Amino acid sequence: MDTHETKLSARTRNISPEEWEVRVNLAACYRLIAHFGWDDLILTHNSARVPGEPKHFLINPMGLMFNEITASNLLKMDLDGNLAEPSEYEANRAGYVIHSAIYLGRPDVQCVIHTHTEADIAVGALEEGLLPLSQWAMRFYNRLGYHDYEGVSLDLDERERLQQNIGNHPVLVLRNHGLLVTGRNVAEAFSLTYHFERSAEAQLKIMAAAAGARMVVPSADTCEHQAALFAGNEPRLQGQREWPALLRLADRLDPSYRN
Repeated sequence: MDTHETKLSARTRNISPEEWEVRVNLAACYRLIAHFGWDDLILTHNSARVPGEPKHFLINPMGLMFNEITASNLLKMDLDGNLAEPSEYEANRAGYVIHSAIYLGRPDVQCVIHTHTEADIAVGALEEGLLPLSQWAMRFYNRLGYHDYEGVSLDLDERERLQQNIGNHPVLVLRNHGLLVTGRNVAEAFSLTYHFERSAEAQLKIMAAAAGARMVVPSADTCEHQAALFAGNEPRLQGQREWPALLRLADRLDPSYRN
């Protein structure tokens, strides 16, 4: 009888080095999200498009905690919701609906992160949404979409509205639900998630501290200028400098994500 290690070795031989690298980065992303406390038991989901296979993406199996995700147990799905290879695990229907919507509508997107943190939900429940109250928040100034709550995302017809609401923005605030962040690689999506989380947490603390008093908000020109500086004169990938350090952190926490 084949051992688990033998089966794993046979499977990984059929995965290209490019796909394996994305699998490792995505698995690390799951572990880091758990480390920072942004996970929600087995709920929420993160994905990455398979290099050279634009109609396939990798996503977590239903039923595993984020600290159980590894490069090899990620599911490979197509944009029609089919598993591209057999697995002992099931796919998450809501994960398929949300992530396939973005990949179908945005060929530039290579990674999608979806969270349900208290700060995300609280800011999304405010009519004004995220405000430019901190330097963290400046990168999102005029660069956010908002999507009204429709319940658990199980219906395929919601995909069109998700696509319309995110437009060309990197981030979509799911009102009363959470956050959807895109990136041109895993590192960029993680970086934007981190900065949105800090922005939302800071806003809630500022609003609580103000207790009805007037808050200081930089001018629109200043906010737009700073947002443009974060993006650069030409669109550039964010999060690349810190990603190697984050991988080292993931290795210190538990290197098994690389398996």
